[in-house]
Amino acid sequence: MKKILNNPKEFALDTLKGIYAAHPQDLTFVEDDLHCLIKKDLVKGKVGIVTGGGSGHLPLFLGYVGDGLLDGCAVGDVFQSPSSEQILNVTKAVEQGQGVLYLYGNYSGDIMNFEMATEMAEMDDIRTEHLVCGEDVASSKKGEEHKRRGVAGIFFVYKCAGAKADELASLDEVKRIGEKAAANVRTMGFALSPCIIPEVGKPSFTLADDEMEIGMGIHGEPGINRTKLLTAKELVQILMEKIIEDLPYNKGDEVCVLLNGLGSTPKEELYIMYKETAEILEMKGIKVFHAFIGEIATSMEMAGGSISLLKLDDELKKLIKKPCYTPFYCQKEL
Repeated sequence: MKKILNNPKEFALDTLKGIYAAHPQDLTFVEDDLHCLIKKDLVKGKVGIVTGGGSGHLPLFLGYVGDGLLDGCAVGDVFQSPSSEQILNVTKAVEQGQGVLYLYGNYSGDIMNFEMATEMAEMDDIRTEHLVCGEDVASSKKGEEHKRRGVAGIFFVYKCAGAKADELASLDEVKRIGEKAAANVRTMGFALSPCIIPEVGKPSFTLADDEMEIGMGIHGEPGINRTKLLTAKELVQILMEKIIEDLPYNKGDEVCVLLNGLGSTPKEELYIMYKETAEILEMKGIKVFHAFIGEIATSMEMAGGSISLLKLDDELKKLIKKPCYTPFYCQKEL
């Protein structure tokens, strides 16, 4: 294992210490627990949005805490859910009188701990609502969308819900927008190489040098097909076919595209994939409003990536356009 570490057991804590040291003007923590991260300049009267999940996916999840996005994040250790107490501490810190939306991925540990946090928040008269995101089409078939994993496409849900909350909309309205965005996101991924969890010290799975796995999850969950290396055109055709057949798309529809790298895939290769993606969309008469290309949800040093599409209407497009800022992601008005 070649990694820049002090103690593998302190990987998540050392990462958090570095983040707080680098961005003291933007981020802080509460209850003397580095895992309870919140933005510094909370807005009175605004719905709070809290996410959470395991470390090892930067900038997901804590990287989207900031202006126009999220208000807090409960940070777990590598690939582990944060505790319900940590979620509650973040909730109490960001609650500004309008309630809190829990917005997180479809993983059993996260669901359980966010539900427990809700029960504890009720004792403090804090209203919470839940939005569980799962848009990975490889993880469950159509008709069973509730079983799908949440992966990089959750970024679009953060963006739309965060922009709506910034308008001082009610908790019900922020949740409605988040649900609308979640219902219109689809993602499909692939992996070329495994990651190594520092405490484990060995690859999380094996792939031969000439193999790739289609549909693998961001924790190394099995995909739907292991194959010899494909060209970028062949790979994108497979991913896009699965995504497009999952939602009704019509000629003239407009989308945002997200090309996400898992940690060790160069941007050049993501742009090669985007070229193929854009050509497929053009051929189908689907317009691209904006392309997001980079590392949105990583898996340590895993090589691979994913394509996400967000199908737009006027309401979602207006929210996507709005500027936002975090230490990890900055967007001007589109």
